[in-house]
Amino acid sequence: MLTGKAALITGGSSGIGLATAQRMVAYGAKIAITGQNMNRLMEAASGLGSGVIAIQADVSIQADMQRVRQQVEQAFGGLDILFANAGVAYGTPLAATDDAMIDHLLGVNVKGVYFTVQALVPVMPKGSSIILNTSWLNQIGAPGRSLLSASKAAVRSFARTLSAELLDQQIRVNAVSPGSVITPLHRQSGQTEEQFAAYVSRTGSQVPIGRMGQAEEIAEAVCFLASDHSRYMLGAEMVVDGGRSEL
Repeated sequence: MLTGKAALITGGSSGIGLATAQRMVAYGAKIAITGQNMNRLMEAASGLGSGVIAIQADVSIQADMQRVRQQVEQAFGGLDILFANAGVAYGTPLAATDDAMIDHLLGVNVKGVYFTVQALVPVMPKGSSIILNTSWLNQIGAPGRSLLSASKAAVRSFARTLSAELLDQQIRVNAVSPGSVITPLHRQSGQTEEQFAAYVSRTGSQVPIGRMGQAEEIAEAVCFLASDHSRYMLGAEMVVDGGRSEL
């Protein structure tokens, strides 16, 4: 499905990013991943097999993403698939949110996506596919998550506006909207396995389908959007959330 294509996945060392890298490798793509923690990044790259490129970078820093473009171009000659996946998630209650929390969350989730696309588009040929990672939170009103939800709504908007801006270059931009997915992003520091299992059970009971999602389920949707099978999709958001934002 992706044989011979070159792909970059930001935040590719764990969770949805890593699951997507695994699926893309299985579908025949050449892969580069980014992350901030070098140990996790190298461990992920090792598990993905030879030929995978690991690049330490912070998506919220424009110069870092320009450097990523240079390394990707040097390794692959160009880029067919870009999955702007890197993001952070935490509560931002109105009474307790400060400048640092706002700057960090919006810096990664909004600036990071923008800088990623900005940097990589120059090495993407006609027919390329960009996938942005949004969230079920961009469609509902979740108390205590106003900034997280707003950041993901901004990314949803990017899928539309960047589609229009890149139309002449024939680069498609779409989004995938995951629901509550079992990933390290949902684990709290120091949480025991029993505590995390209880969280998974409690959260899963709030999802219409009756469980939390698996990273692999989101990865399959991303691979579809990355492939020619979705060639008639543009500016769309594929919701994969077990019905949480729909019912």
